[in-house]
Amino acid sequence: MANIKSAKKRILVTEIKTARNKSIRSEVKTSIKKVEAAVAANDKEAAKTALTVAISTIESAASKGVYHKNNSARKVSRLTKLVNAMA
Repeated sequence: MANIKSAKKRILVTEIKTARNKSIRSEVKTSIKKVEAAVAANDKEAAKTALTVAISTIESAASKGVYHKNNSARKVSRLTKLVNAMA
């Protein structure tokens, strides 16, 4: 356990940031699952709308530093290919 004041503060700040990042990651995973579910159901319109929402959440997570920009680009690319393959 930390005794120094600055170390105690770092522990608190880390807990707060961890909770925030976990929430954002969960939101991204949920939006990805919605796209995949729409593709599995063969619903093209639902897949396209879910894709735009997913891209938005992924990009915002990348801008907040939760995901690396290449990781977010890879996720967007995979989802886009999945939706485009339905045509």
